[in-house]
Amino acid sequence: MTAPAPAPLPAISPQARQLATVGLVIGVFLAALEASVVATAMPSVIKDLGGEKLYALPFAVYLLTSTVSSPLWGRASDIMGRRRLYLWGVVIFLIGSALCGVSQTMPMLIAARVVQGIGSGALLPLTLTMIGELYTLAERSRVQSFISGVWGISGLLGPLLGGWLTEALSWRWTFYSSLPFGIAALAIALRSLPETGQPRPARLDWFGAALFTSGSGLVVWGLEQRQWFLVGVGIVILIAAVAVERRHSAPLLPMRALQQRLPRIAFAGNLLGGAAFFGVVAYLPLYAQGVSGGGATAAGAILTPMLVGWTLTAVLTARLVKTVPLARIAQGGFMVLVVMFGALIFAVHAPLWVTSVLGFLVGSGMGFAMLSLLLAAQENSPREELGAVTSGVLFARQMGGALGVALMALLIGPAAIESGGFQLAEGLRRAYDLALGMVMVAFALSLLLKVVPAALSGRASDRPATLE
Repeated sequence: MTAPAPAPLPAISPQARQLATVGLVIGVFLAALEASVVATAMPSVIKDLGGEKLYALPFAVYLLTSTVSSPLWGRASDIMGRRRLYLWGVVIFLIGSALCGVSQTMPMLIAARVVQGIGSGALLPLTLTMIGELYTLAERSRVQSFISGVWGISGLLGPLLGGWLTEALSWRWTFYSSLPFGIAALAIALRSLPETGQPRPARLDWFGAALFTSGSGLVVWGLEQRQWFLVGVGIVILIAAVAVERRHSAPLLPMRALQQRLPRIAFAGNLLGGAAFFGVVAYLPLYAQGVSGGGATAAGAILTPMLVGWTLTAVLTARLVKTVPLARIAQGGFMVLVVMFGALIFAVHAPLWVTSVLGFLVGSGMGFAMLSLLLAAQENSPREELGAVTSGVLFARQMGGALGVALMALLIGPAAIESGGFQLAEGLRRAYDLALGMVMVAFALSLLLKVVPAALSGRASDRPATLE
């Protein structure tokens, strides 16, 4: 199928575009900081609030709600425009962060994370969608690599900041720390962010959104609680959601784009890569404390190399995309993931620095694979579908993360999480086995991408390196 020609870029002055980009970057920093800060605080949270059996739920519900809301934010922005919805997303995220900080019980924290996740669902997809409209492909690869750099800086600072705040003050400050950045992002966006979307008459697929939300929630909750009946019901509801989406004029997910091979592979690669990566990230801080005997700061430090590796290779991808086909970059990224997850299986009893080095290389593989697939999917989409396609790719990645956290909780087991030591290390080995299988499938799928020599000149009519 021939890819649609991209629409011309909107008319906007360079100064206005720079100011808009600054506001969007701060919003990304907000979401990234919160994600990386909170992971290191969770062992302290369960000591304070209890609920060891609910350890994975604050991760899972945040990923789930941000995931299922992302396509809705993206499709709504295609219909209603980007700016207003982005501002609402920031406000909802800040409300959720404040509620997390004042939580007195684990169920209250989980509910607050739901609110936070709904707001987070708007930040990254709408940011990347607006960047996709403001810049050509050659420019966009540089800007999105810069955004990845911002994400990486927060990845470098977040775990360390989270560990320090937890030990010096309280785990509650890991949530409060996002408020100043959120307020700054809101102020800049109100002043300088232009409306980049083209509102058009259409109705949102609320029924499909409800089906996706309930079905995904039942699957994740059922896996977490080992209620297989709920898992089965959730799968049936998701199948019904797909049937509804296929008939809707403005479906939540870009069903027309998914008829092409490249977007299908981009979705599948993000789903599998997200499950492997984020599923492991949720438990590495626990490994640092429960196996290696470190504190909250050590739990944060073990995540830093993974996020920095992702950042560096995303920046490198922005340079490679001018000369190397996107298909080759994606294939190389998944190959690195296969090798590194295989190495982690044999390193569960190794010193912490060994895991950190391997984690850096895992993050490097994600940086190559995820950005190249996103760029290709965006360039293969018409402007009226750009929000849905961008949020759909992120939906697949985040849904994979939510499912990965729940599946790895099953493999590790609550007894191993509670006892730590050798039992936890062996549970983590089983999680690595699952991650390896997932990235092997993703690598096999990436081999189906058609390779076309890269040819980017920075013009709005440029096509990506891997189109059908």
